[in-house]
Amino acid sequence: MCQSSSQRSCLKGYHDRPQGPAQRPEICALGAGNATLCRGRVVRVPAGSLVRVVGTELVIPCNVSDYDGPSEQNFDWSFSASGSSFVELASTWEVGFPAPQYRERLQRGDILLRRTANDAVELHIKNVQHSDQGHYKCSTPSTDATVQGNYEDTVQVKVLPDALRVAASPQPAPGPSLREGEPFELWCAASSTSPLHTHLALQWEVRRGPARRSILSLTHEGRFRPGPGYEQRYRGGDIRLDTVGSDGYRLAVSRALSSDQGSYRCIVSEWIGEQGNWQEIQEKAVDVATVVIQPTVLRAAVARNVSVAEGKDLGLACNITTDRTDDVRPEVTWSFSRMPDSTLPGSRVLARLDRDSLVHGSPHVALSHTDARSYHLLVRDVSKENVGYYFCHVALWTPGYNRSWHKVAEAVSAPAAVTVTWLEPDYQVYLNASKVPEFSDDLTELECRIMDVKNPEASVRFTVSWYYRVNRRNDDVVASELLAVMNGDWTVKYGERSKQRAREGDFIFSKEHPDTFNFRIQRTTEEDRGNYYCVVSAWTKQRNSSWVKSKDVFSKPINIFWALEDSVLVVKARQPKPFFAAGNTFEMTCKVSSKNIKSPRYSVLITAEKPVGDLSSPNETKYIISLDQDSVVKLENWTDASRVDGVVLEKVQEDEFRYRMYQTQVSDAGLYRCVVTAWSPVRGSLWREAATSLSNPIEIDFQTSGPIFNASVHSDTPSVIRGDLIKLFCIITVEGAALDPDDMAFDVSWFAVHSFGLDKAPVLLSSLDRKGIVNTAQRDWKSSLSLERMSVLEFLLQVHGSEDQDFGNYYCSVTPWVKSPTGSWQKEAEIQSKPVFITVKMDVLNAFKYPLLIGVGLSTVIGLLSCLIGYCSSHWCCKKEVQETRRERRRLMSMEMD
Repeated sequence: MCQSSSQRSCLKGYHDRPQGPAQRPEICALGAGNATLCRGRVVRVPAGSLVRVVGTELVIPCNVSDYDGPSEQNFDWSFSASGSSFVELASTWEVGFPAPQYRERLQRGDILLRRTANDAVELHIKNVQHSDQGHYKCSTPSTDATVQGNYEDTVQVKVLPDALRVAASPQPAPGPSLREGEPFELWCAASSTSPLHTHLALQWEVRRGPARRSILSLTHEGRFRPGPGYEQRYRGGDIRLDTVGSDGYRLAVSRALSSDQGSYRCIVSEWIGEQGNWQEIQEKAVDVATVVIQPTVLRAAVARNVSVAEGKDLGLACNITTDRTDDVRPEVTWSFSRMPDSTLPGSRVLARLDRDSLVHGSPHVALSHTDARSYHLLVRDVSKENVGYYFCHVALWTPGYNRSWHKVAEAVSAPAAVTVTWLEPDYQVYLNASKVPEFSDDLTELECRIMDVKNPEASVRFTVSWYYRVNRRNDDVVASELLAVMNGDWTVKYGERSKQRAREGDFIFSKEHPDTFNFRIQRTTEEDRGNYYCVVSAWTKQRNSSWVKSKDVFSKPINIFWALEDSVLVVKARQPKPFFAAGNTFEMTCKVSSKNIKSPRYSVLITAEKPVGDLSSPNETKYIISLDQDSVVKLENWTDASRVDGVVLEKVQEDEFRYRMYQTQVSDAGLYRCVVTAWSPVRGSLWREAATSLSNPIEIDFQTSGPIFNASVHSDTPSVIRGDLIKLFCIITVEGAALDPDDMAFDVSWFAVHSFGLDKAPVLLSSLDRKGIVNTAQRDWKSSLSLERMSVLEFLLQVHGSEDQDFGNYYCSVTPWVKSPTGSWQKEAEIQSKPVFITVKMDVLNAFKYPLLIGVGLSTVIGLLSCLIGYCSSHWCCKKEVQETRRERRRLMSMEMD
């Protein structure tokens, strides 16, 4: 008896109850007020009736649904022959439950219960007997306070006698072996004398080793169904299943394949229809025959080694051997490959004779059927291209169902190695220098002659290739450079070394006689000195009228060299006025002298070097102005916009040049030189660089005792909050001689390094020149800059609406300008201040003010909306009164039924 308590379940289990069929377990689940909470259950077995045949196995499943009891449900099975009085058959929880007549079968295992789930079980009866026909009931023990659903279910089982007969047909079976492509048939007989109306289903199956494959089946509904892999053959009519008479079933294969070999079985199953559902009541199988497919013997043989002279015809015979005498058609294909393996890439088909005796070839290749088993390949006018391996590929085809063809065998012959012999022309090549240069720009002419020609043929022509190799005094190996090459069609191609000079007519390649090739250099330069040799190639004409190189013969090299003295170039610089003050004109002349240079022209470049004491850019070489060999003047790195015409370079004489700098400034101090290059004419308007020399330096040193300038940066706001104004002052101090404010001017530039150190490149912010013009750089953030001059020696940089990106090191760069006594402005050396670090902080209150206000507003709106919804729901949606029916308390009763 369960002790009731609030919100708990109690169980008087199976193990605590007394033994005996009259006792049942009591299971309940009680809630508040002793109300029964157990849900109703439903016991289900297969609907309708089950039909089985004597000797087969009977399986009846039973399961419980909508059950909230213990995790594992128990079942009782009972049997009744008439359907009225049931006897105990088996139980999942009580050993002494079954009746005595069933205990022996239970012990043998002929009757057993197999649990498939916690709420499902199956009743298995092996070797069904006639006495097993009747009604079977599946029930579950119940102690529910209120009966809800059904606790048992019954199914009827009908047992039929074994009336199915399956046997291999006495029709003649196929022989012990078949050839691929031949037809065969298999027969099977099946019938049933069952008292009920049943249907037969038949399936043909082949077994090859452990694998079984379904070929073709006839279902109990009268439909044909091919097995996996046999769909195409079934649709093509190659495989058929025919009914013969009342009980005969024939499997017909119109052409056998190698995969059809194996042991064939006929599997017959008997089906019955009960209340719209089909049941398979039994199945039988019989071994019909073993089919062996004999492979077709097919061999192809060709000659192993064949040699043929160039220009002759090549003949190869393919002899076929086979044991097939029926209607088979061969397909012969001749292929060619450079390698002795026909499966490698590069193999190509020469000719093919298909199964309809149609030949597919080319004009130079013929294929003929000379004998019943011999096929001849003819290749006309062979050449070196025909050297390789030849293969004969043979395939046998047999006709199949519905005008189809099936390949029953194929074979590839061993390769036939074919070599082509030809007569090489034998000749010698001699190279002679008909004209040798003694000086630069002289003519050079070389003759490459073919001599002692033997075995000439009309289909051979000669071409030449010219090569150059520079001279080396040591034993270093130097690669040869191709100057020009003549192909078999007489076209000339130039190398990289000679391409430009050949276009200009300086290199000339010609053939003046059938056996002589010429190479001429109109104006020989120093770079042309070296070794020259020629290579004469013999070309052979092919069938397609193309030319193929067959032989190369090299000549001995000829050295082109002449004595050459080193070029000498001397440049001397002179300053007419050794001392002058700032604002005066600086003048320097350069005198040039040369030796061993033919008809020189000079180009001059003026350079300047800062003195060692200049800390801004010591020893930096600056190109100022140049004058080329055609007397064209060009400003190089002279970028002073206010003094564009302040420098002049002119040619005084053929070997003398003069440089002038007007209104010199202190920043012009340094060492000045002339860089002179001598050029020799090559041809026409072309020039060759002969030598380059550097003059002695001329120094510009201003003796002055002017003021000394210093710069410093100061800020009253080194740490600001984002959005505040940043103020930076650049203060200039002057030491030494006192100057009038009107005699001083400054170029001021502000830079920033946006990092905690000075490891990044500085960024130009803004600049103000000595004329008061302000240039501000563009930036990606919103803060803006302003730069103004507070006084003569004080400049202010302001950052408006500062942001996080504005932090970093700030410094100013100042270039002083001082007015000289002559009234000209002189640029002083650039100075830089030490950096000052600026930090930008974030205003926490302003950052979170708007998000907090938005959050509070949204929370208030959502709360008011929730209250409104609740108020409406209580007034309009919940007006009905809910009455609870009191449930009657009843004692627990046993549900045991006799």
